[in-house]
Amino acid sequence: MAIPLTDNPFAVLTLIAAPAVFTNASSVLALGTGNRLARVVDRTRELGRELRSTAHEDKEIEQMWHHQLDRLDKRGGLLVRAMSFFYTSIGAFAATSLVSILGASLAGSAYNLPFQVVSGISFVLGVVGFVGLSFGCTLLVRETRLALQSHFEEAKLVRSRFK
Repeated sequence: MAIPLTDNPFAVLTLIAAPAVFTNASSVLALGTGNRLARVVDRTRELGRELRSTAHEDKEIEQMWHHQLDRLDKRGGLLVRAMSFFYTSIGAFAATSLVSILGASLAGSAYNLPFQVVSGISFVLGVVGFVGLSFGCTLLVRETRLALQSHFEEAKLVRSRFK
């Protein structure tokens, strides 16, 4: 037996709480992604200075730095796209919360069609937010793998030099 939303005050809070939790998750991921992007920019500048400031006789190190610069370009692109997805998710989840409030106010009324339309809009916005969050996380995993490739490449070179 279904209890109408108007008879259960906690039902409305549930409709608002779920998107709010996802909004918070998206915000934290966007913040962390911004920090990661700043680290990529810093590392790119550092490698650029190294390549400009010294004439490298060691072609192996110079080649490794060029590979790392290429990876940093890819990482930066992935991070910017991930941030776009996270910000889209934040907006979609915030809109879902607002639309859910509107839907809850229509739930107990005689206006059945507007309630169904608002519910559908809320669902679509929630799906957009969830898909954006999922895609953003996938891009972060890809970016992390690229970062680890550079790390492993550098560690391998150091190990081979200092045996």
